[in-house]
Amino acid sequence: MIMFWDKIASLYDLFENVYNRKVYKGIGVKVAEFVAHNDTMLECACGTGAITVAVARQCRHVVATDYSEGMLKQARAKCSHLSNVTFERADISRLPYDDDAFDKVVAGNVIHLLDDPAAALHELQRVCRPGGQLVIPCYVNIKRDGGLNFGAWFVEKLGLRFKREFDYDGYRQFFAQLGYKNVQYHLVEGRMPCAIAVIPVAP
Repeated sequence: MIMFWDKIASLYDLFENVYNRKVYKGIGVKVAEFVAHNDTMLECACGTGAITVAVARQCRHVVATDYSEGMLKQARAKCSHLSNVTFERADISRLPYDDDAFDKVVAGNVIHLLDDPAAALHELQRVCRPGGQLVIPCYVNIKRDGGLNFGAWFVEKLGLRFKREFDYDGYRQFFAQLGYKNVQYHLVEGRMPCAIAVIPVAP
């Protein structure tokens, strides 16, 4: 997995901006709506930093992490003008942070790639303070006729394998089956739509 993302890191923004620009920009805008000015945030799977830029403009500080050094290199360059962002390499399934360390935790477009998403969500919840929120965007990759849309088909041809392929209803059912309650859902529409789950962390 890491070799795949290191390999495509320099092309990722180009692909997103050419094929899926409306959604790519819209995800960050929507996620930033859930951010308060005094929030300390953790972002997992920050990729090349599209969400990072948007939330950094709203919050006090964001720790942006990814498992791919290639992606982190691109994100650092994109966010070089921001003084309230720290970049670190981290595994979403074994985060090196204390319990209740962050006000908000974001993990964008990664849940469908994980072998054990439930364990990763538990880890995200562990590091988020009671009363905070998990914000989990995920591309909706299935067309209504049951086939992959072009974007998902293209990255699979490059060598990425999705562990799960959600439609909007399936994404909602996924969290319900894991026992998450009072979840808000939002859809950023476009060529590769993105469903965003906003999960409250119980006080």
